Amino acid sequence: MAGFIREHSVPIVFSVLLHGLLAAALAFSALFSLQHAQVNGQPIPIDAVVVDSQVLHAAQRSLAEERASAAAAAAAAQAAADAKQREAAAAAADEAARAAAAAKAAEAEKAAEAEKAAEQQRSADLKRIEDAKRVADAKAAEEARLAEEAKRAEAARRAEEVKRAAEDARRAAEAKEQEDAKRAAEQKAKAEREAELRRQMADEEHANAVQSSPLRDQYIARLQARIQNAWIRPPSARVGLDCLVEVTQIPGGEVTQAQVTQCNGDAVTRESIENAVYRASPLPSPPDPALFSRTFAFHFHPDQ
Repeated sequence: MAGFIREHSVPIVFSVLLHGLLAAALAFSALFSLQHAQVNGQPIPIDAVVVDSQVLHAAQRSLAEERASAAAAAAAAQAAADAKQREAAAAAADEAARAAAAAKAAEAEKAAEAEKAAEQQRSADLKRIEDAKRVADAKAAEEARLAEEAKRAEAARRAEEVKRAAEDARRAAEAKEQEDAKRAAEQKAKAEREAELRRQMADEEHANAVQSSPLRDQYIARLQARIQNAWIRPPSARVGLDCLVEVTQIPGGEVTQAQVTQCNGDAVTRESIENAVYRASPLPSPPDPALFSRTFAFHFHPDQ
């Protein structure tokens, strides 16, 4: 109510002043009419009285209307204040409800967070337990693996030792066998060398004996005769021709090389002598194998 009066103070003051002015006008009119009657000793004219009554009624009606208007305004102000109070109460109730709902939601959220934290803690505890179990299982598996590897390594080491011992025994046996074979081979080689040496000595003695015997001269004479018979004398060959001829042959008497190293004839003559050696191939076999020589030299002098 006080708020309404403060809010509508100007209209209320104006209404009160208006009512006061009307009341003063009515009082002044009544007083003036009374004085005028006493002075004149005559009653107030009817027309004047009628006019005053109408003014009074109009003022009264106006006052009544203003009072009704003020009352209505006051009632409206009271109703508005009540409505505002109800709105304020409703707003307060709504605010309280929202606050209660917010508090309830906050409590629920807090409870949910607490439940979530508890669930996270349970999950963390479970994870720690599972991790510890996995670590323990992994450690046990690793220990079992290491033990198995150690067992296999020990077995492999023993097998390797057995294999090495067998290999050493085999190598020792092979070494002994090789040593025996080497010793036997050395003895055999020694015996063969001694036999070959004796044979070579015998062959050398025989060759020396044959070389110093008339058989060698007879063999050389046969070779010279064979080559001279195969020689075709060129026109440029001089009388008293004497040339040293070196001949290389293989077993069987086949000539592989013939070369005139010293000669008193010209180039055509030397070439004809070399051709005669090739035509005489194969050369006669020696009467004794000890007389055979791969390389020999003789004097070619067909005029003697």
